Amino acid sequence: MLCLGIESSCDETALALVEDGRLVDAVLASQADVHALFGGVVPELASREHYRFVGALFDELMRRSGKTNSDIDLVAAARGPGLLGSLLVGVAFAKGLALGLGKPFLGVNHLHAHLLAVGLEQELHFPALGLLVSGGHTHIYRLESPWDCRLLGRTLDDAAGEAFDKVGKFLGLAYPGGKLMDALARAGHATPAMFPRPYLDNDNLDFSFSGLKTAATGLAAHQLAGQEWPRPLTDIAHAPQALKDYCASFNLAVVDTLCAKMARALDRNPGVTTLLMAGGVACNSLLRERIEQLMQGRGGQAYIPGPLLCTDNAAMIAHAGWLLGARGFSHDLRMETIPRGKIIPDDMLCSLC
Repeated sequence: MLCLGIESSCDETALALVEDGRLVDAVLASQADVHALFGGVVPELASREHYRFVGALFDELMRRSGKTNSDIDLVAAARGPGLLGSLLVGVAFAKGLALGLGKPFLGVNHLHAHLLAVGLEQELHFPALGLLVSGGHTHIYRLESPWDCRLLGRTLDDAAGEAFDKVGKFLGLAYPGGKLMDALARAGHATPAMFPRPYLDNDNLDFSFSGLKTAATGLAAHQLAGQEWPRPLTDIAHAPQALKDYCASFNLAVVDTLCAKMARALDRNPGVTTLLMAGGVACNSLLRERIEQLMQGRGGQAYIPGPLLCTDNAAMIAHAGWLLGARGFSHDLRMETIPRGKIIPDDMLCSLC
């Protein structure tokens, strides 16, 4: 089965082809330079850029892959969560293509696709716990299969990636700030007591990073008093050591919090020895190291995709589409896109169930 995947949930226009679990080819148009002017994603601009790129990217993907339109067996698109205008562009293109080719269409849960992306690099094992850490989401799941994912915990306000990016913006780091904060943290020395570990004094698996973000902006005036650096900062070579140490301390607080909640989730799911981690923050070097240590210490295994599969990409959509399509799942063309903050319904049709 050859599945075309389309990703347009935020500010990356991406298409990919996955055939029998293997990535054939992928193309992407980034909007980072457009949104960098505003220090964050502007939804209206994002949807216009998707509309501008999606057709040309499809033509380029088919040319590069050597495939023809008739080779496509399933058309999958991210249906949400995400920016509604952006999602509508990708889903409308996918529906039109599926209708024109007479092929089935499938709307993919963007969050589940992130967690399943590592299946393009190594075999997936179930049941598993999933940690999704991105700019918009910090979720813990239990996965019984690619089509059976149960949410165990979620962020109540700011996601971990959002906290990184907002603190980075406050510090005058180049957009997006999270990636540069990780680089600064690797060159710094963390002070564990500098920042609190938020929302751990409870018995649930939810997260809350808004208080940590507020603490970070308040502490900056004291910890970084008298320090100067270029704004926007694009190179850690021009950063004072105090800024590197500050970022290392903030980074440690976020990672400690994520690992504490994951340890709690593992305690509550005895027998689960597989952890899938995904999302843009899964590129964070300290988080990758600590999650791997956590699972090794429990006799389990952490599966974390390479950096290109951690951020938004179409390969994960095509791969999830292939996994679900091979099981007989699809949607009719009345399927609705789901914006961020709304629950994605379990409304797939199944021809093999």
